[in-house]
Amino acid sequence: MNKILDEQLSPAQKLATAPPLSPHLLVSGVSKVFRTKRNGSFTALDGVNMHVENNELVCVVGASGSGKSTLLRIIAGLIPPSSGSVFVDGQQITGPGPDRGMVFQNYTLYPWLNVAANVEYGLKRRGVPRAVRREQVAHYLQIVGLERFADALPHQLSGGMKQRVAIARALANEPALLLMDEPFAALDAQTRLLMQEFLLRIWQNTHTSILLVTHDVSEAVFLGQRIYVMGSHPGRITTEKAVNLGKERDYTIKRTAAFHEIENTLLALLREESLKHETRL
Repeated sequence: MNKILDEQLSPAQKLATAPPLSPHLLVSGVSKVFRTKRNGSFTALDGVNMHVENNELVCVVGASGSGKSTLLRIIAGLIPPSSGSVFVDGQQITGPGPDRGMVFQNYTLYPWLNVAANVEYGLKRRGVPRAVRREQVAHYLQIVGLERFADALPHQLSGGMKQRVAIARALANEPALLLMDEPFAALDAQTRLLMQEFLLRIWQNTHTSILLVTHDVSEAVFLGQRIYVMGSHPGRITTEKAVNLGKERDYTIKRTAAFHEIENTLLALLREESLKHETRL
């Protein structure tokens, strides 16, 4: 059926529906070697290749020590790769930039600033005019549902609310790509599920491309349009898995056979990687 429909498209229509020649995010042959006093060197990443398209939510899943956070920090420009390159919209990354927002596991809010001031911080550092800052802050606080807490201090907020502030702060700079490093790991199970659903709504409403790393396979399947599986020692991409569950998802999808099939496939891959590592010890 798809072949028949494709044959009926004009050349112009085929060009319009073709995938972009250059992905929104392209990670090409990225390796990272850390120097250590004890062993001389440690290879955290080895030849990582991956991509994220426009308006795509991609997850990277792997065990602790697989280099997920190191990869994310290289993409953010916080640390340089030892070899390989990272490109966003065709431009090579050489350091941090407003085109990439970062949300960490720990909320990293400034405790002496209220919610609005925390969201405004990056805009202020960039010299955005005050009137524009206020408009941006109000807009993104509304998106994350915290407009009533604009004057609250971080210690007055729950864990889930703090992470919403961190997300609003990252989005306020209107990045081309939002990077998320285990953003819900510190939350209780129920709040974590609510925040996962919240992130899907944010992604659908803002059309921001998101790359999220997690060790939680269920979370990756629930959120991701595609999933990269990382092996350990050294960190590398072992599998790329499409998640064909549609964009409109809620918690009930976790009960479906299709969800469990993908989840079990990924768990088996991670277990296989763990057993390989055990045999090398």
